[in-house]
Amino acid sequence: MQFPSGTTADLLKLIAEHPLAWLVTHGDQGFDATPLPLLAETDAEGALVALLGHCSRSNAQVRALRDNPTAVALFSGPEAYISPALVSKPQWVPTWNFTVAAISVEVEFIDDETEAAVARLTHGMEAGQPQPWTFAEAGPRIAQMLPRIIGFRAHVTSIDARFKLGQDESAQTVAELIAGVSDRGLATWMQRM
Repeated sequence: MQFPSGTTADLLKLIAEHPLAWLVTHGDQGFDATPLPLLAETDAEGALVALLGHCSRSNAQVRALRDNPTAVALFSGPEAYISPALVSKPQWVPTWNFTVAAISVEVEFIDDETEAAVARLTHGMEAGQPQPWTFAEAGPRIAQMLPRIIGFRAHVTSIDARFKLGQDESAQTVAELIAGVSDRGLATWMQRM
C-alpha cells in the first residue's frame, strides 16, 4: 500500500514538533546512527532544503561523513496501534497509524557556524518556555563546550514522508478512531489529515 506523503507543511510540522531524528550513516565500519535534534531550513518557496544540527567532534560519524557525506535523517512523530475495539464495524482489523519521514541528505560540516547552529537550536527549543534560557546564563561553560562540538548542514537530496492516519477509512470510522485513540497527539494528526 502506498501511504500518503502529506504536504510540505505536514513535513515541516512533523520536524518542528518532533525534531529528534536518527542520523544514519554507512561507512567502512558498517552502519552507525546517532539521535540528534535537527532544525528545518526552507527556501523562499517554503520547501525543505536542509536540516541544521550539531554533534560531538568525537562522534565516529564525523569521520565517516567526511569520507562519505551521504546520510539519512529518520524522523518519527505520533504513532500507535489501532485496535478494532475502537470501531463499530464487526470485521474491521487492527492497524498501526504513524507519521514518519526518511530524508536523504548530503552533510556539510560548517565549523565557522557551530555557535550559530547551537544558538538557533537552543532558541527554537526554548521558544515555548515561560522563561527561555539563553547562552549568557551558561557563562564560561559555552566557551569550554564549543570546541568539542561541530555544526553541520544536511542538504536534502530526497524525501520519503509517510502519514498513515486512517485516510482510507470512512468518515464515521475516522471519527470513532479519533474519539477512541488514547494518544491525543496522534488524534490531532488524524484530524489534520
